Amino acid sequence: MFSRARVVFALFVLSLIGARVTGRDLFYSLTYLWGGLLVVAYIWSWTTLKGVTIAREPRSNRAQVGSLFIERFTLSNLSRIPKLWVETKDTSDLPGFRITTVSFWLGLGDTSDIGEHQSVTVASGFGRGQTRRWLTRTLCTTRGRYRLGPMTLLSTDPFGIFPRVREIPSANHVVVLPMIVPLEGFAIPSGRLPGGEALRRRTHQITPNAAGVRDYVPGDSFSRIHWRSTARLQKLIVKEFELDPLAEIWIIVDAALSQHYELQKPDEDATANKDGVFQLPPSTIEYGVTAAASLAMHFLQLNRAVGFISYGTGRQVIQPEPGEAQRLRLLESLAVLNAVGDRSLQDVIKIEGPRIPQGSTAIFITPSVNTDMLAGIRRLRHTGRQPMLVLLDAASFGGPEGSHIIAEAARRSGITTRILSYGDNLGEVLGSPIRPLRAPRIA
Repeated sequence: MFSRARVVFALFVLSLIGARVTGRDLFYSLTYLWGGLLVVAYIWSWTTLKGVTIAREPRSNRAQVGSLFIERFTLSNLSRIPKLWVETKDTSDLPGFRITTVSFWLGLGDTSDIGEHQSVTVASGFGRGQTRRWLTRTLCTTRGRYRLGPMTLLSTDPFGIFPRVREIPSANHVVVLPMIVPLEGFAIPSGRLPGGEALRRRTHQITPNAAGVRDYVPGDSFSRIHWRSTARLQKLIVKEFELDPLAEIWIIVDAALSQHYELQKPDEDATANKDGVFQLPPSTIEYGVTAAASLAMHFLQLNRAVGFISYGTGRQVIQPEPGEAQRLRLLESLAVLNAVGDRSLQDVIKIEGPRIPQGSTAIFITPSVNTDMLAGIRRLRHTGRQPMLVLLDAASFGGPEGSHIIAEAARRSGITTRILSYGDNLGEVLGSPIRPLRAPRIA
């Protein structure tokens, strides 16, 4: 029993004992009072959540770091019994800053509150057939896959003797995709396919390279129909296409736990800089994932085939393809990538390097200052691949010095290199032409 119920029940028992011992009417009246209160409160409590429903409607099952995730909640009373008040509690694990806008509440205008995503909202004077609606806008600050719910409904009788709780189980998830910054000046790798062998591969995608025509078969899109040949031959003829002759682009992210660092700055707001613009957390894995996502989207917009390799919780390889479907595959994979791997980048190069086709461009994103890693990248260049290196300056994230030494050695070997430090504008650094090396930044 709840604490208040125990108190009332104890008063009922004491009044009953007093009535039996003394026989006075006062104790009998108190016995009837406390007993009646328990019965009425229990029946009232039993009806408080009957017919009450709540529905949550996320605008999308995907969001992006730095953007707002919007949900609409609808609380309805479908029973004939009015409710004194109903409290709703959202226990989603989506991190971020939450803003609630109530469209109608106690006859007042719109109100809002700011806090964590886990929130409590109270509807009072909830008559039969009435509905309450409100919106929540959560500023997404951390990429990943998060649970929406469960929701908890709470109500009680007017005296708070028998509270009622009902949990609405979690049914949906949201994937917070990594932030993407626009790149304008990033050098476009040239295509160098060996011997033209890739030019004879047919594809179901519509590309600028038409290879020939054939008879129509059920399932072919009408957009592939070649109308001149159809008119001449008096039957449906469709076009066949070949893959784009440009070389593939592979993005390899170093996810080894031992190589990543995070700068501890407890006194600073990790989500906004002095101008109020969203800022990435001071972590090498967050900067690396954002750089990978930005590069992938940059090349996909140019209709290039982009692939992905990383060894985080396990081996993850996405074969190169162009198009919107590939965009979602890459972003969702990057959204859940964490620096928990036990394989160094040089090991990944030994395993996956021979499987990267000759002529392809391989972009490595790493905070490693290990010279063995650079030796593996040089071997790839000597075997016909085109490596590029994006170095995360470990020293600016509280790690060891040495990124600028690795960058200088890579540039002397003819490898295009960019260095990202904490607080840098990723779009400017990745999209800028090759610049002289800067002096190391002291964290």
